[in-house]
Amino acid sequence: MNPTSPQLPAALGRLLSLLPVVPGSFLFANAVNLVLRGRLPADVLAALTGKVVRVRVTDAQLRFDVRCDGRQFSACRADVLADVTIAACARDFYLLMRRQEDPDTLFFSRRLAIEGDTELGLLIKNTLDALELPFFAQARG
Repeated sequence: MNPTSPQLPAALGRLLSLLPVVPGSFLFANAVNLVLRGRLPADVLAALTGKVVRVRVTDAQLRFDVRCDGRQFSACRADVLADVTIAACARDFYLLMRRQEDPDTLFFSRRLAIEGDTELGLLIKNTLDALELPFFAQARG
């Protein structure tokens, strides 16, 4: 990842890396279900069915592994192989959620990485880009 993006302190990343994968993945899956419930098109859900998506927060040394069953996401075991991995530092994920940074810009500046099934990764990126998620939008004042 690009060192020019603000990073969490290395000591904090080492501490967070000690956390087990499954509980964090469980929380992440539930958050994704809450945010995306009823918002994903049927064709996207069909493409995600049975696929394992890994989200890696590089500077926090965290990863979240989730599988889609065609309706919702659930946590995976720690030893699962991911179909696609999407990785960035915590700040860049935050900027993406707030729509303050464009995923293509981050990708081409090597601050956002997609590994594995890149077609699936691009489907996820494009689907999230197309969704209106007003609770993540920057407050206008």
